[in-house]
Amino acid sequence: MNTNKTTVPNTTVTRNVNDLDQKTHNIYESLVIISKRANQISNNMKEELHGKLAEFASSNDNLEEIFENREQIEISKYYERLPKPSLIAIDEFLNDKIYYRNPAKEQQ
Repeated sequence: MNTNKTTVPNTTVTRNVNDLDQKTHNIYESLVIISKRANQISNNMKEELHGKLAEFASSNDNLEEIFENREQIEISKYYERLPKPSLIAIDEFLNDKIYYRNPAKEQQ
């Protein structure tokens, strides 16, 4: 699970586009940075979820399955309630929690 306690909203938030291009001076570059970070976060969350659900994988049919299914459902619900990766990435970008660089700009 993510140990970073953030105050990222779980719902849609209206953003000022000018806030997003303040750091890079290019809205498209900012969106690429945010989208790549969102993909990283999504992949990490997916790996964590699959890892936790893999613990319940079993080829046996027994009475404990009912209890295990309840635990699987709780784990799945927890991940469903987490903020979307794109919202986390935007929050990290706006709060300077993402390291990024543009090699094309560095060569100029």
